[in-house]
This record gives sequence, C-alpha cells and structure tokens, in this order.
Amino acid sequence: MISSTAKLNDKKMQETTKFYMGIDVSKSWFDISLMPVVNHQKQAMQTERFVNTVEGIKLWHQWLKKLEVPFNKNSLLVIENTGVYHRLIWRFCSKHNLPLYIGNAAHIKWSLGITRGKNDIIDSQRLCNYACKEADELKTTPVLDIIFMQLKDLMTARTKLLSQLRSTQVYIKELKLSNDASVQKVLEKAHKAAIEGLKKSIQQIEAEMQSIINNNEAIKTNYNLLITVPGIGTFTAIYLICCTNNFNGKISGKQLASYAGVVPFGHTSGSTIKGKNKVHKMANKDLKKLLHLCALTTIRYYPEFKDYYERKKQEGKHSMCILNAIRNKIVLRAVAVVNNKKAYVENYAKAA
Repeated sequence: MISSTAKLNDKKMQETTKFYMGIDVSKSWFDISLMPVVNHQKQAMQTERFVNTVEGIKLWHQWLKKLEVPFNKNSLLVIENTGVYHRLIWRFCSKHNLPLYIGNAAHIKWSLGITRGKNDIIDSQRLCNYACKEADELKTTPVLDIIFMQLKDLMTARTKLLSQLRSTQVYIKELKLSNDASVQKVLEKAHKAAIEGLKKSIQQIEAEMQSIINNNEAIKTNYNLLITVPGIGTFTAIYLICCTNNFNGKISGKQLASYAGVVPFGHTSGSTIKGKNKVHKMANKDLKKLLHLCALTTIRYYPEFKDYYERKKQEGKHSMCILNAIRNKIVLRAVAVVNNKKAYVENYAKAA
C-alpha cells in the first residue's frame, strides 16, 4: 500500500516537472523530441518518428501516455507552420487540450542563432530547446476550428482560380496583337469553355463562403463589423478573418499592420547609417495587395481619406507613402471595430 507521503511527493514531482516538445513536420512523417525538466534541471532528450497519418497520430498518443506526459499547462509543444502538413497534429492537440504553439519558421530559425547542419531529427531537437527557452513568452495557438479552416481553404482556392483566370485572359489578349484573325478566333473558341468554367467555379466558391459566414455566428459578427470600415469589402474582410483566426487572441492593430507590411521601420545606426523609414519586405503580400486596393477605393469614394491624400500630396509626400499610411489606418480601424465589438462610425462626416 502506497503511503500518503509517497503520494504527496509524487504529486509535487508532477507539479515541478515540465515537458517540452518540438516536432519537425513533413508530408510523410514527423519527428518529435521530448525533454522533461525536473526542478529546473534538464533531463535527457528523447526522439521518435511517426507517420503523418491518423494511425501515426494514434501511435504518438500512446507514446506520450507511456512517457506520462500530462495534457495540461505543464507541457508545451512547438511546431513550425507548414501550411497543411501540421493539421493532424493541430487537431489532436485541440482535442486533447495539449498546449501547442505554431510558430513562424523564419522567426524560429533566426532566434536560434548560428547553426550548422540540418536534418529532421536535429530540427525537432532545436524546436524542443526553443520551446524550453521561450516557454514564458510563447502564446499558445487557439484550438483548431474546422469551420474556420474550411473558409480558409475556400479563400485559397478562390485566389488560385482567379490567378488562372487572369493568366488565361491575358494570354489570349496578348496573342490578339500578333495573330491572324482566323487563328485568334480558333484560340478564343478553344479557351472559352475553360474561362467560363473558371468563372463558374469562382462563383460556387464565393457562394459557399457566404453560406459559411451566414451559418457561423462568431465569424458573421466579425465579418459584419469589418465591412463597416471604409474601403473593406467582402473578400478583404474574409481574408482578414482567415489571417487572424477570426481575431482570436486579441491581436493589436500594430501587430496586424506589421504582419501586413504597412508599418515603416527606422534604419539608423550611430552617425554613419541614416536610412529612411521603410516597410519591411517580410509581409503577407496577398493581404498587402488587398489593402492597397482598399486604400485606392477610400481616396476615391470617402471624403476623409480623399482630403487626407490631397493634403499630404500638397505637403510634398510621395503617393505610395500616403497610400501606405492609409493602408495602416484601415488596418487599425479594422482591429478596433472587432476588439470593441462596435461598428465603424464616420465621425469625419459628422464634423463636416
């Protein structure tokens, strides 16, 4: 019979033991490294490889149970964002309440400093050490929302179909400049079915996205708030919801603006380097493109932004500099309406 003192000691041991894990994910398999930390003392790291399938996830679950890894705040798993390959792991962590951090691959790589050599096992070990080192600063990723993921996949599919449609249309238009009329007519007829098919597919995807929004109260609420912001239309609002996981985690306006690449950063050092403030090349280019179109819309149809653009232009500012400032304003307003749960109010019109 186990004494009460032994049980108490065992409980204290569990409370003072942390489990840090790093997983390197690929299409076919994933490598995991696990390191227990007992009373702030790192223990030997263990590594294992599992197939990146439902069956592989089950075997991984059994492995974690065998090692007595708790599925609570005393554990932390870090993986890099791989697009679609890490979804099974994300779903498993969401189901079993295992704290998970999905990090930006470039950010994690640069934070490791100078490294030499690379393979799947070494990468998982580096992620494990990163989890241990940065545990106090990392914010766990929200649980996987299947409805949200469907919306994100549909948005990606729409973007790819639009790219194919524009590419085909431009190709036919360019051929018209040099082809004979008879040859051009044959080519246009051959591509007509493809163009109409792409347009029909895009319409079906857009209808499905609208249906998902209407049937999900949380997404619908944020969507209705976003489209009240000047310049933001249907698909910019949906893209913002996809990028921010429906604004979970109370993201700030500055964080989203930095992610979109519309925040200028300084570049100075001592008395020799005196560069101009510039936006960073690391950004979500698709979101930045949508925000640029939003900015062009605002200076055309909204007096507040039109007057701002003309005033800055008279002050000698460059057009792109002004448009970037407007993109920044749009992002800040978008985050504000969602976080405050209040629709945008055009105080400029009232003041006028």
